[in-house]
Amino acid sequence: MFFMRVEWSLDGFDLSEEEFREQFGAIALEFEMSWRLAWSSQRLRMAIFVSRYQHCLLDLLHRYQLGELAGEVAMIVSNHPDAEGLAAFYRIPFQHFAATAENRAEIEERQIDSLKRNHIDLVVLARYMQILSPSFVEQYPRRIINVHHSFLPAFTGAKPYHAAFQRGVKLIGATSHYVTEELDEGPIIDQDVTRVSHRDQVADLVQKGRDLERMVLARAVRWHLSHRILFYGNKTVVFD
Repeated sequence: MFFMRVEWSLDGFDLSEEEFREQFGAIALEFEMSWRLAWSSQRLRMAIFVSRYQHCLLDLLHRYQLGELAGEVAMIVSNHPDAEGLAAFYRIPFQHFAATAENRAEIEERQIDSLKRNHIDLVVLARYMQILSPSFVEQYPRRIINVHHSFLPAFTGAKPYHAAFQRGVKLIGATSHYVTEELDEGPIIDQDVTRVSHRDQVADLVQKGRDLERMVLARAVRWHLSHRILFYGNKTVVFD
C-alpha cells in the first residue's frame, strides 16, 4: 500500500474542480486508487465540546487567535456553564446543554441539530466528559477527535493520576484519536509521553498530563484541518 499527499499552488492552474476530477478520476480508476480532493481556501468549521476542565479548550482558542489553525472555531458546546465566560472573551458562540442520564438522547438530538444548522465539519472533544452515543458518532464518521490520558486500560475511573501515583509509574502520556462506536478504540492520531519520578506528587502528574493533552490534541486538530491525515484500516497515516 502506497500513501501520498500532494499539495500544489493554483497559480497558472487552468483546470476547474469538475475538470480536474474528471481527468484525474480516469487515472485513479486505471490504477485502482482511493483519493480525495480538498481546497485549502475552504476552511473547515469546528465545534469544540468541553466540560469543566478548560486547559485544552483554552489552548485551542489561543492557537486559533494566533492563526495557527487552518479552520474556524464556529461554536463551543458544554454540559456545564463554566466555559461561557471564556467563549465570550474570544467572541465565539456558546451553547449549554445540561445533559443527564435521563435526557441524554434528547440532548444529543438537539446538539446534532445545532451542529447541522451551523454547518460543522469537525467536532473536537476537548475533555468533554460525556460518552457520545453510536447514533451521534454515526453523524460524523472520522470527524470527531478526542483526547485522553494514556493510562488506559491499566488505570480507569475518575482519578487515574491518583492510581498511577500509587503504583509509582515512571511514564505518563496522552493520546488523541478519532471517535468510533467502540469507546477509546478509534484510529490514533498522535501520542506523547514524559517521564516522572519519585519526586513528583499527584499534582505534578496532573500538570504534566495536561500539558501532554494540550499538545497531542492541538497537533491532531491542526493536521485534520490541514488535510494531513489518511486512513488505512483502523490506523492513520499522518503527513506532519
